Amino acid sequence: MNLSVGIVGLPNVGKSTLFNALLKKQQALVANYPFATIEPNVGIVPVPDKRLDELTSITQAEEKLDHLPPVVPATVKFVDIAGLVKGAADGAGLGNKFLSHIREVDLICEVVRAFPDEHIVREGSTTPEEDIAVINTELILADLQSLQKQLDDRKLDPKKKALMEKIKEALDRGQLVSEIGMSEKEKELSRDLNLLTAKKFLYAVNANTSTNWGEINKLTKKFPGQVCVIDAKLEADLATFASEERTEYLISLGIKEAGVDQLIRLSYANLGLISFLTAGVKEVRAWTILAGTKAPQAAGVIHTDFEKNFIRAEVVDLKDFVQLGGWKNSREAGKARLEGKDYVMADGDVVEFKIGA
Repeated sequence: MNLSVGIVGLPNVGKSTLFNALLKKQQALVANYPFATIEPNVGIVPVPDKRLDELTSITQAEEKLDHLPPVVPATVKFVDIAGLVKGAADGAGLGNKFLSHIREVDLICEVVRAFPDEHIVREGSTTPEEDIAVINTELILADLQSLQKQLDDRKLDPKKKALMEKIKEALDRGQLVSEIGMSEKEKELSRDLNLLTAKKFLYAVNANTSTNWGEINKLTKKFPGQVCVIDAKLEADLATFASEERTEYLISLGIKEAGVDQLIRLSYANLGLISFLTAGVKEVRAWTILAGTKAPQAAGVIHTDFEKNFIRAEVVDLKDFVQLGGWKNSREAGKARLEGKDYVMADGDVVEFKIGA
């Protein structure tokens, strides 16, 4: 599933530091000046999933293995994009190059600065809300330019032209395209316009112990379900720690879960992705599909022939699978059910596909 998350923001808000924390290694250049990142850095990040740890233990016991089977988690692709400045829509900073990189991603993660540090240059804003306002204004201006060029085409279908004018009016009012009330038919018509603000948005608030938490509370109320708070420097510094040591250190600071782990899961969900699970001697694995995918197409993610030769799916709810201790007991307890071609996969389904010759 080749969907990606673009990390954007004003210069020196901690984008590359966050990117390094996500990858748990030093990959992106981190520097105290604008445009330290020019060409995007790309990283594939595993999705934290405790369900896989449960399944490995169950599989080891059920199959009487002397080792845990290998684990293959789902992944998310993150792209660290150069810093945006006010006037980017008119070519300031890296201008059009920056905007073209955003067009290529499916979800925009805006990193906003909520940490005070007089030694790190601040560009274009003084609060997290202002960060968002500057970024979104530039994206809206870029969309208005793009839309006007397309409206100048005299061969436009009248229905599409009317929709484009509706979108333009909303953009003129400062609305993101994703905030405009549109019917499913209008959404379909608007897809090939390739507008930046039609994408989904997340907000990663880069904070530390000196942060004004009142500012963060404002954002979480304004953007419910879209805000994640992360101390990017702390988590990047912990990148070299072993997983258990990192968790223990964060807990000692009163942090129950790493902010980057929350961001990865939030990104995965906002991309419209879910995972079905397979558990066997060869591996325990989370397979990525779009929400709403039916069983044959899910089987095709494992191998294209599986979709073509699909017969049925044997499915167990994760809770039952864990409680009963694997496939054998789940089948004996009547918790394994057979599903056909119209079955819509659910997140966390434990599955074995039955395939014909």
